[in-house]
Amino acid sequence: MKETIYTIPVTEAFSVDCECPMCLLEKDCEEKSVEYFLGPSLMEPDVRIETNKKGFCKRHYELMYIKKANQLGLGLMIDTHLCEKNALLNKVYAKYGGKSKKETQASLLKRMTSKSNSTEVLVDNLINEIDSILASCIICEKINYTMDKFIDVILYLYFHETDFQKIFQSKKGFCLKHLRMLLEGGKKHLNTRQLAVFTENLMTMELENLNRIQEEVNWFTKKFDYKNKDKPWGNSKDSLSRAIEKITGYCKLV
Repeated sequence: MKETIYTIPVTEAFSVDCECPMCLLEKDCEEKSVEYFLGPSLMEPDVRIETNKKGFCKRHYELMYIKKANQLGLGLMIDTHLCEKNALLNKVYAKYGGKSKKETQASLLKRMTSKSNSTEVLVDNLINEIDSILASCIICEKINYTMDKFIDVILYLYFHETDFQKIFQSKKGFCLKHLRMLLEGGKKHLNTRQLAVFTENLMTMELENLNRIQEEVNWFTKKFDYKNKDKPWGNSKDSLSRAIEKITGYCKLV
């Protein structure tokens, strides 16, 4: 199988014995993205424009904070992001119900509770603005873009490289998150015949492995019965963590 800069990360991930090779691709992309935004790039004007506008999700704020690699840089990004978002919330509030400089608190309350008031409009607009802030994450966008490219490469290799197709079919399936992404990618990138073949092979492998891990978890629970105390664990000892990641995708289990 001929390797290129595009295929090397994919073939490396698929060479590892794991529950989902695509989780390895995503984890690597996430780690590199965190390092990128905490690195020198945070002082580049175009990057700061994007981080000010989009910010980060809860998970990626956590990862950047816990990393402790560049707390000054993280502080600078949060500072200017808050400046931009605070200004937007102030603008929405002022537009749909804020108190003017000449208006008293009593007159504001009277206006806001009158039948012709725009309080509900104000609340709806504030909720929409807050939802937009919480839903936006520049690292998630970067990961999703990269993973879409990886899926394109995976599907190309599957139908053009016999060796890779054999490796793919030898895997233990995928987490449900990445199973969905593969099915979506199949619809996007494959013709009707290819999609039928790929879906059949993928789901046969996936359902077999979902049954396998359910049986491992089932045996894990039965090991707590004193009658099974001396029986071997088999592959069940770490089945809980593998099953959780099989359902949700890669997560940091402490």
